[in-house]
Amino acid sequence: MQRVCSTTGQVCGTIIWESKRVKNWSDGWIEKLKEDQREAKADIAVLVSTVLPRGITGIHQQNGVWIADYTLVIGLATALRHGLMEIAAAKTSMEGRSEKLEMLYDYLSGPQFRQQIEAIVDAFVSMSKDLDQERRAMEKIWAKREKQIEKVVKNTSRMYGSLQGIVGSTLPELKTLELKALNSVEDR
Repeated sequence: MQRVCSTTGQVCGTIIWESKRVKNWSDGWIEKLKEDQREAKADIAVLVSTVLPRGITGIHQQNGVWIADYTLVIGLATALRHGLMEIAAAKTSMEGRSEKLEMLYDYLSGPQFRQQIEAIVDAFVSMSKDLDQERRAMEKIWAKREKQIEKVVKNTSRMYGSLQGIVGSTLPELKTLELKALNSVEDR
């Protein structure tokens, strides 16, 4: 029996090994090793032998049992250990993920999340209303100021025109009240 552990000491799985140094292969070894595997509750069963089943060379899996010759046993052991560690790591990450997903689901479907979203939406709606009110108020102020400026320009022009009619050409010329300047002010 080989217990495979991660670098942190977590048990990743077990491999049951059986070794045969014989001249003839027996298919009964596979069934016997599978029984031993069930009893030991091992994750993987490996049979290493000097003789392999007919037509098999190197490494082979038959009926859920790995079969290998002695020359390849270290490579097989390394690969199986690595596989068990990867599976254990995946299971561990899935366990954590499953718990996190459950916690996330509970949070998203719970009243706290709904209340926070409602608070955000309420704040957004309030800000939007405030902005619309400010925009309307500013447009009203701007329209009022435009009318005031228009009155000032008209009255100043009328007063200047009246003075020009009374005083004549001795009145100094105001370029901002001339026709070209007035047109550019009105265009704004």
